[in-house]
Amino acid sequence: MEEYFFQCPYCWQEISILLDPSIVSQTYIEDCENCCNPIEFHIEFEENNLQVFEARNIEQ
Repeated sequence: MEEYFFQCPYCWQEISILLDPSIVSQTYIEDCENCCNPIEFHIEFEENNLQVFEARNIEQ
């Protein structure tokens, strides 16, 4: 597992998330630990190196 820091697309606070490089492509939704709004993550690894990291707000 790798810790990765990013800014929440809602509250702009820097938060961290644990990423699993053994899963090559991932898309899932998780709530911000600060403001509790849902964030859609799209993550891709290539040879255990992070290639794509997107954290998008979900318009509700």
